[in-house]
Amino acid sequence: MNRVVGILAHVDAGKTTFSEQLLYHAGVLRAAGRVDHQNTLLDAHPLEKQRGITIFSDQAVFERGGTRFFWVDTPGHADFAAEMERALSILDCALLIVNGAEGIQSHTETLWALLAAYNVPTMLFINKTDRAGCDADAVLGQLKKRLSADIVDAAGWRGDGLPAALVEAVAERDEALLDRWMLDDYDEGAWLAALRGQFARRALFPVWRGSALNDVGVAEFLEALTALAKGAHDLPNDSFSGGRWPGTAGSEGVFSALVYKVRRDSQNNRLCFFRVLRGSLGAREEFDVLGGRAKLNELRLYNGSKFTPVQRAEAGMLCAATGLGGVRAGDYIGADAGRRNAFHAEGMLSATVLAEGVPTGRLLEALRQLEDEDPALGVAYNETTGAIDLRVMGRIQLEVLQQLARERFGLSIAFGPMRVLYLETIASPAVGVGHYEPLRHYAEVQLRLVPGPRGSGIRFESLCHVDELSLNWQRLIETHVFEKAHKGVLTGAPLTDVTVQLLHGRSHLKHTEGGDFRESTYRAIRNALMYAESVLLEPICRFTVSAPQESYGRVMGDLTAMRAALDPPRMDGERFALTGECAFAAFAAYSDDFLAVTHGRGLMSHRLDHYAPCPNAEAVVAEAAYNPLADDTPDSVFCSHGAGFVVPWDQVKGYAHCPVEEA
Repeated sequence: MNRVVGILAHVDAGKTTFSEQLLYHAGVLRAAGRVDHQNTLLDAHPLEKQRGITIFSDQAVFERGGTRFFWVDTPGHADFAAEMERALSILDCALLIVNGAEGIQSHTETLWALLAAYNVPTMLFINKTDRAGCDADAVLGQLKKRLSADIVDAAGWRGDGLPAALVEAVAERDEALLDRWMLDDYDEGAWLAALRGQFARRALFPVWRGSALNDVGVAEFLEALTALAKGAHDLPNDSFSGGRWPGTAGSEGVFSALVYKVRRDSQNNRLCFFRVLRGSLGAREEFDVLGGRAKLNELRLYNGSKFTPVQRAEAGMLCAATGLGGVRAGDYIGADAGRRNAFHAEGMLSATVLAEGVPTGRLLEALRQLEDEDPALGVAYNETTGAIDLRVMGRIQLEVLQQLARERFGLSIAFGPMRVLYLETIASPAVGVGHYEPLRHYAEVQLRLVPGPRGSGIRFESLCHVDELSLNWQRLIETHVFEKAHKGVLTGAPLTDVTVQLLHGRSHLKHTEGGDFRESTYRAIRNALMYAESVLLEPICRFTVSAPQESYGRVMGDLTAMRAALDPPRMDGERFALTGECAFAAFAAYSDDFLAVTHGRGLMSHRLDHYAPCPNAEAVVAEAAYNPLADDTPDSVFCSHGAGFVVPWDQVKGYAHCPVEEA
């Protein structure tokens, strides 16, 4: 039986130290490492040792009580939230570490919301209880008040002999057990089985306490974790009833897995890490992937930075494999191939790469490899200007990217100022034509762009009959729709929330090549955008701020001036907390003022919630001074008397070979 457990925390809460102690007690390590000694098992990358933070999710494997555990350490810094979220998608349960000396910190609430979004059963551990001024009972009260009333004190529970607080809490959530409890009819086995089920349904969240640095409470937690895992048939991820994964898990059935991470090993081999959802797979066995079939060259089981080859990947295991080119993080492989996970954590900032003297091709190749490992990076290349933009979470991420480029590729790069990443969409349907017919080339594509639901991204559907354009050309057009980020015509921001409908297409039996449809597809999309009513979208963030009560009035006034939509305030002792939504452009600029107003005692966190129409779009568009005709061209190329000639975008429909439909 395999169980995957993730550990999450706000940065510096002691997550990696806790993992080291747990792996020591589990027999993986002879001695627990320390972050300050740079000798931890899971933070093995030189960048992680240098900075003292987790940047990449890594795993350790141990067996206990008949269960094989995959322990997944995730980044705690908000700049690497995308890496953390990809790990969330393959967890059976999670442990959330809370800094007992600081209480609930800004990123803690963000992590709690993501765990709820992914329906992950969650345990908690109040760490650093040895620190002066730490009041673990007060922190427990905060957790109950701010995170969930179903958080229950499990201090003292080592897997048997349930403490009174847990006995009562379990009975309160089970009517039959409550009747028995009232009659003093307590049976440990019945209560433990109910606890497992309640934990699995996220009806109860047990919390322990201790000090990872001094090895207090860690062994106790490990014993309790082992006891919870023994009732694996009660946990929802054996049937994946949480809805995160399709199909039914288990050893039976056709192989299906979810790819959650892509990395390169020390020999630069591309590795895909995946969780087996059901069935099993051996090396060199064929299975389905998006667009065809694939075969694994080698299966690996990683423990930290080291691995052992395995002959077969069984249900529930985390494995790595070579030989999966083209498969990305978030893709399903096997029986559910074609499905893809969407992730919540995305950067709201953009930065231009500065690399004087570096050949563009070499730079793009390196950045594409980094994007392969972190899809949220969103590398965008402007073929006209040669500029390369990245989608990023913050300053620390840029510093890490700079170091990775130097150490892995020998490239010296820098970045321009970070700026808010806007998106563009359309308000009504528009039809565009793309024609590409220089000498001995031919392709024509007619597309309709239709507004999609907010957050839907880019979609494609074909309304073109195969008698008009063969299926292989239609599939090629679909590939070209998705192979790059198409730009809007207001500011050149990425296009989103649009369904691209293929209406008509035409090829030539002798002269059409694959690249011809790339040209015509790009031009058709751009041509349609020139006719469309474009809308500029700005990122709206979900935020939390917490500060001493004496600064409440000023902070409330500042947020109101920013037109933030505020939830009811929470008062907790001498501090207050405000949550709500705000335009990211306004909120991001507030951080320095907030620290000044709260005299450095305030905490703030934010994450992307959604995109919405920008109320000051005219000012943003004017500042961008973007010329849509100087970038991706909406014009087309036609042929006359053996020579190609360019037709301006607003005249293309008059030259089109296919009948042009109305929007």
